[in-house]
Amino acid sequence: MADSIRDAPSDRLALRGIRAKAHHGVLASERRDGQEFVVDAVLGIDTRPAAGADDLDLTVDYGRLSKQLEKALSAEPVDLIETLAQRLADVCLTHPLVQWVELTVHKPQAPIAVPFEDVTLTIYRRRQ
Repeated sequence: MADSIRDAPSDRLALRGIRAKAHHGVLASERRDGQEFVVDAVLGIDTRPAAGADDLDLTVDYGRLSKQLEKALSAEPVDLIETLAQRLADVCLTHPLVQWVELTVHKPQAPIAVPFEDVTLTIYRRRQ
């Protein structure tokens, strides 16, 4: 189905494992103590113009984007991982060459009372 982001005919640039301590969460202890969050972003872009000209200005500068994501990740606390994921996806979509983003927020220290490895939320957003 061509309407699915995963089936979009585009190149993919991935940034994985961007980490920052932040104070997101519903519980008072999460807000007070903070915890590590990890972000993975996969961007749909057309890399042909940059490749043809060998020009950074014709693609997404992943060094710059990683700093923007880290800053947004550790910015004003929010209650929900859903809100945080949307904030981060919006940062990716401010880059005009990004056609879509698949963004995953990891919360490996979530306050869960059973043994677990990770809590993740993955969202897909397309440029409107």
